[in-house]
Amino acid sequence: MTSFALGAPVQVAYAVADLDAAAARWAARGVGPFFVLRHIEVVDVRYRGRPGRFDHSSAYGQWGPVMLELVQDHTVGDSPVADVVGPGGEGVHHLAYFVDDVAAAGRGLAAHGWEEALWACTTTGTAFAFHDAVAELGHMVEIYERTERLARFYRSVAEAAEGWDGADPVRDAARAAAGPTG
Repeated sequence: MTSFALGAPVQVAYAVADLDAAAARWAARGVGPFFVLRHIEVVDVRYRGRPGRFDHSSAYGQWGPVMLELVQDHTVGDSPVADVVGPGGEGVHHLAYFVDDVAAAGRGLAAHGWEEALWACTTTGTAFAFHDAVAELGHMVEIYERTERLARFYRSVAEAAEGWDGADPVRDAARAAAGPTG
């Protein structure tokens, strides 16, 4: 295996069976508020080296210094979420990291033994990838480049959490800056 450095994770993601119920549970624990995107459209999807689909909804909230993503998988058939928690399962799905170059970082992760499970691009042009670190870490690793659009979304989620009083815990993501990767 080769060595590589990812830096600190910027997001922890949990697979959930019911996005709204999970966001409400986390919000009751003081995490949030959550910004929800349903059936996030992604293009150029490659699953385990072949053309694929990735249909999911996500809720994004702030958990201390890191973003928390709750992911509900709607994909029929094989998916990177089911690869970790099984169909309809729940649990830690991935840690996400900003990288300078998704393709180069992906080659480094693959050389380390964490093969690409999914590659996709948002409709706004943000490429992201899940790498399969389940055997070693118990979860996937997600990588994407820090763009100004993505940084704005991260900031808006973090700013919404500052002084949040628990009101309006689950919100439409259009109320946050610009959309995230998913």
